[in-house]
Amino acid sequence: MGLLDLLVAASMPVIQILLITALGLALALDRFAILGEDARKHLNNIVFYICNPSLISSNLSKTITYESMKRLWFMPLNIFITFIVGSILAWIVNQITKPPKHLRGLVIGCCAAGNMGNMLLIIIPAVCKEKGSPFGEPDICHTYGMGYASLSMAVCAVFLWSYVYNIVRISSSKSPEEVEEVNDSSISKSARESSIAELGVSTEPLLQTNDLSLSEHQSEQLALPSTRFDDKSQVSVWTRSRQYMGVLSKKMNLKKLLAPSTCGAIAGFVVGLIPQIRNAVIGDAAPLHVIQDTALILGDGAVPLLTLIMGGNLLKGLRVSVVPKSILAGIIVVKYIAMPVIGIGVVKGASWLGLVHDDPLYKFVLLLHFALPPAMNIATITQLFGAGESECSVIMLWTYALASAALTLWTAFFMWLVS
Repeated sequence: MGLLDLLVAASMPVIQILLITALGLALALDRFAILGEDARKHLNNIVFYICNPSLISSNLSKTITYESMKRLWFMPLNIFITFIVGSILAWIVNQITKPPKHLRGLVIGCCAAGNMGNMLLIIIPAVCKEKGSPFGEPDICHTYGMGYASLSMAVCAVFLWSYVYNIVRISSSKSPEEVEEVNDSSISKSARESSIAELGVSTEPLLQTNDLSLSEHQSEQLALPSTRFDDKSQVSVWTRSRQYMGVLSKKMNLKKLLAPSTCGAIAGFVVGLIPQIRNAVIGDAAPLHVIQDTALILGDGAVPLLTLIMGGNLLKGLRVSVVPKSILAGIIVVKYIAMPVIGIGVVKGASWLGLVHDDPLYKFVLLLHFALPPAMNIATITQLFGAGESECSVIMLWTYALASAALTLWTAFFMWLVS
């Protein structure tokens, strides 16, 4: 496959992304007002709760088996490496550019988390369809490529909502969750007091506490027989453990960790790995194949809808300019120069050590993990905490504008590298 053919094959998916993104941006203009802020919000909910889980579960269930799991074990590790390398490079960018405190977590998130959702779901099928592709038959390439993309999307979602979410939360000056906790506690306290008042029960103590002060020996004598011989240290450890786990679950935000995309991935693994369920759902002769067909139909709408939403969200970046050029330059250098070069070394080293099986498409997806623009869900995270929303829009605008050239060149080079 010649250099010109590689460039043409690599440019097709990027052109598709640009065209759909431009359409979404045009629909969000005030002149058309079709894809306004409310419309994007409702459309994003449909994609988030329905289309994305259907897409991930349907593609994973078709491609994931015990044999494929043995071959794909390095992919989650590769995604983890992208987050670690991106975080280290982002720390260097923060040290050089000295951004405000509320932007430091945003810089780390943009450098660490790549858009392994709709970008891979557009690039891989388009590359598979191109004439002279080094990845074999288009149908086989599409089936396995969508499985690789779905697994990447699911794993990235877990890292994004467990790591980037908390990094942005820490760097934000005030967390909405903390405000909600305070409001909830005050509301519950006032509700208890009002309910007690309605019952006509006095909240004042019947006796003063200083009149009832007991020595340690007296309190032990007054203890009930059933609790006198309890192991207080065990009770204390158990209580502290429960409190620690409760605080940890709130800090990690398990609801976000178990996002619909993650649940769709779990469903896909269950269907793919359990032979009885797989035989009942997967295949034209399966008695319940209508479930798989329905999931495929719903999942097919995820890619165009996500890209339209992305174009509408980029409109905000055209109207504001609040990010220092040094920060933008640092993120662009990390995402489109440093990360892909490091990714080549990681994948080549893993292949030399025998950690990656000899599949050109699989290596191609591993390399793409290091060259993707920032994840669009970072904008959602900044909206949750109300810190860095405008700056995130500007960063997304410029990184995705430059992705048209960077992704084309890196995609062509990666295809040449694995062929």
